Amino acid sequence: MSDLAIAPVTVKFPHRSRRGILLGLTLPQLVLVSSALALLLVTVVSTGLLGAIALTPLWAAVTALVAVRRHGRSLIDWAPIVTRYAHRRRTGQTLWLARPITRPRQDGVLHLPGSAASLKVVTPGDSTNGAAAVHDPHQQTLTAIARVSSRAFVLLDPITQNANVNGWGRALAGIARTGHVATVQVLERTVPDSGDTLARHWAQHGRPETPVAGQVYSELVAAAGPAAAPHETYIAISLDLKAARRLISQAGGGLPGAFTVMQQTTASVAQAARNAGLMITGWLSAQEIAAVIRTAYDPAALSALQHWSETGRAEADPAAAGPVVQVEEYDRVATDSARHATYWVENWPRTESNAGFLHGLMFTAGVRRSLSLIYVPQKLESALRDVQRKKAQIIADASERARRGQVDNEEDSVEYADVKQRERQLIAGHADVALTGLVTVTAETDALLDSACAQIETAAVTAGVDLRRLNYQQPDAFSVAALPLARTTL
Repeated sequence: MSDLAIAPVTVKFPHRSRRGILLGLTLPQLVLVSSALALLLVTVVSTGLLGAIALTPLWAAVTALVAVRRHGRSLIDWAPIVTRYAHRRRTGQTLWLARPITRPRQDGVLHLPGSAASLKVVTPGDSTNGAAAVHDPHQQTLTAIARVSSRAFVLLDPITQNANVNGWGRALAGIARTGHVATVQVLERTVPDSGDTLARHWAQHGRPETPVAGQVYSELVAAAGPAAAPHETYIAISLDLKAARRLISQAGGGLPGAFTVMQQTTASVAQAARNAGLMITGWLSAQEIAAVIRTAYDPAALSALQHWSETGRAEADPAAAGPVVQVEEYDRVATDSARHATYWVENWPRTESNAGFLHGLMFTAGVRRSLSLIYVPQKLESALRDVQRKKAQIIADASERARRGQVDNEEDSVEYADVKQRERQLIAGHADVALTGLVTVTAETDALLDSACAQIETAAVTAGVDLRRLNYQQPDAFSVAALPLARTTL
């Protein structure tokens, strides 16, 4: 059979449930409706029907809070998010400034804004390659970050594409079954390039003295270098120190034991990645981790970091990894030399799509962006309980509609079929992994950011992806989406 007869693998994502806790109501909606009904009952009993009529503006406000939706959420669902944002503005927390060094600092602390302030880069004493990890003392995780390279997926033949997709699926399944991996993050980003790396390579290996060709190449390097926008890909593996407590104790306990377990995990991940057509070119050192974080906050710093490195690879001091200044606005965040806006992938393609459906989104011309795919392994028992709960909700809602004489909802039928398919896969032994997609768009000015966001939103529609801008949550969303730290908390 020829390669042309083999169709490329396709993917289809399940329907995202919009079902609430009861009668389609979310927790804030349910609390508000229950409180309003209780108040109505008390009012009718104490003052009669006239008292209830006098409170008509209140009932109208409750109805609006529950029924009116904006950007996919009801007004009452927006209330806690907007309230927290208003509190940050009132208390001055929307502006973050790096503090000057006035006293000795703890080694390795990254000094990042917000909930990432306590993250620390640690390096084992017996590390032969300098590989480091990020320790989160609050979430009790240890995260190692690898630099990854691969061949262009869209240029591969269908057989290789199918093999790579299946290989990545098996890699995720193997990681999920370990039971001690908390999160896996794949971060693919574009970065500005001053041309220093290209010029360095030409200076070391080029032959400018070659007649004609030497002059042509020298001119091309000088002209093309500053305009380049290379792509970087990282995989972050977060080890759950609580779940791996027994293995860590067997390895000697403490952070040294955790590093031993982490090294075993990263070795298996590297092998699984190779089977998926990915090549791990190295696990990042403390300085390289700091540089990746620093250039996410301040893209203009990349040129200086590369210039002062002997290898041309960006390296930075962990103490200077964070931004100098960060200003939060309701729909974007400004840091040092850039503006950023982060989106959540609300819906993935729900029809059969080619596995490379994100190509147009990832290679939008003239747009700097970061795409994060965050995988959270689910335990088999909790996944089965979640399936049973969703099945019970769908059946209960269908019975309630039948009792009221309402017509069937096709959306429920599709969702029920997806839940049944998920249950069959779990029973067959497949691992269950929750996927979250985040896209951060970066530009130098607000006007350029608005233009880039419009291009990304158009590319997302073409890819069959629905994006929702994470308004009033931009700083935390940026730290989760643009930094390879395998974090999940917004």
